[in-house]
Amino acid sequence: MPDRQACPSCGSTDTEPRFPVRDHSVSGETFHLRHCRGCTLVYTEDAPSRESIGPYYRSEAYVSHTDSTKGIVNWLYHRVRLITVASKRRMAARYVGGRAGRVLDYGCGTGAFLASMRDADWEAVGLEPDAVARENALRLHGLRVEAPEALASLPDGLFDVVTLWHVLEHVHDLHNTLSHLARVLSPKGCLFIAVPNHLSFDARHYGPDWAAWDVPRHLWHFTSISLQGLLERHGLRVKDVRPMWFDSFYVSMLSERYAHGHLRLPQALFTGLRSNMAAMGDHACCSSLIHMAVHRSS
Repeated sequence: MPDRQACPSCGSTDTEPRFPVRDHSVSGETFHLRHCRGCTLVYTEDAPSRESIGPYYRSEAYVSHTDSTKGIVNWLYHRVRLITVASKRRMAARYVGGRAGRVLDYGCGTGAFLASMRDADWEAVGLEPDAVARENALRLHGLRVEAPEALASLPDGLFDVVTLWHVLEHVHDLHNTLSHLARVLSPKGCLFIAVPNHLSFDARHYGPDWAAWDVPRHLWHFTSISLQGLLERHGLRVKDVRPMWFDSFYVSMLSERYAHGHLRLPQALFTGLRSNMAAMGDHACCSSLIHMAVHRSS
């Protein structure tokens, strides 16, 4: 990857090292975070390249690729996903006038959200880098999903809705990808980006053991400020920001396991609740946030 002393988002050289973080879910290796004082982005400065990161996703624990239901955390993930997928579908339709249209889900995983949109009469297109996830999307939902390289050949302004549900933090070629996503978004379309928020209560509570660092798979660690600044550099403006209330509980359950070697469910639920209560007065402090962005000219 390129020189990590300069911020990959805004280019500022006013950066400082943060703490080391262990990859708890796959390799057990330690990676290092760096913080940009200019735009507030935190990034994994020694992350593997796009060509070499593949093995760090090879784990049944990586539920978005395998759809595993083993263990209480994965079981709960799937139960909650039934609720959140329906909520995302309604949100997408509402922001484009309540009608069905064309949707691109970038980083669609095994295709749960994309299948929900298709079943609601949307013309649904998915892109996903992981071959196993693409195979599972076909097996589970009958979805033929292409690799992300297909993005460059999609026509301008084709999609009414473009979504990245906890995906942007994984994308190596950040600026080129956002440039193409803005290009394929229709003039009146809406881009939905959900990302973890390292200013949340649960992030501060767990420190290096916060599961949403998820190094080295998570390359970028956003705040609402850093993401809005990044989108503005690509001709987009954030129209609305919504909290993802369930994420604090899921992340806290994983974080308890990382911090203590086993799941302490009462403590995880209490921390998730405290995180959400802290975010009640300021949604920008929620564990994860959905940013709805439109073209600056719209």
